[in-house]
Amino acid sequence: MKKKEKQKSSPETISTLLGRDTVIDGVLEFKETIRIDGKIKGKVVSSDGTLIVGEKAVIEADIKVKAAIIRGKVEGRIEAGKQLEIYAPARITGDICAPTISIDAGVVFNGNCTMGEELSSVGKKPEQVAAKTSDAKNSKNL
Repeated sequence: MKKKEKQKSSPETISTLLGRDTVIDGVLEFKETIRIDGKIKGKVVSSDGTLIVGEKAVIEADIKVKAAIIRGKVEGRIEAGKQLEIYAPARITGDICAPTISIDAGVVFNGNCTMGEELSSVGKKPEQVAAKTSDAKNSKNL
């Protein structure tokens, strides 16, 4: 018998679902995996979790998570400690930062993109990540 293979981009089981009628104004902190189909304004934070933003979701917040899968509208900075996947029809206005970034055809993205080291770059300004990366490259050339 063959074992079922896990899809590479499929997140763990969704532990929390915030539906279309959900509206949150403030800080949303979570663990594990959360899917948002509603509206969030403020801040979304999780050091170990995966954020899934559905197609109908509207997020006006800075996001700082381990991994993110975006399909909806986001206005704000997105920092992912491990990976960031963006699929059409996503619309992002703001800077993104992650060690691994995938942007699908059809996505609208207006902002700056910074790819840094895993986990250690989350929470730092892009200039700090660029300086650290530049220092590492210079030390290898010596």
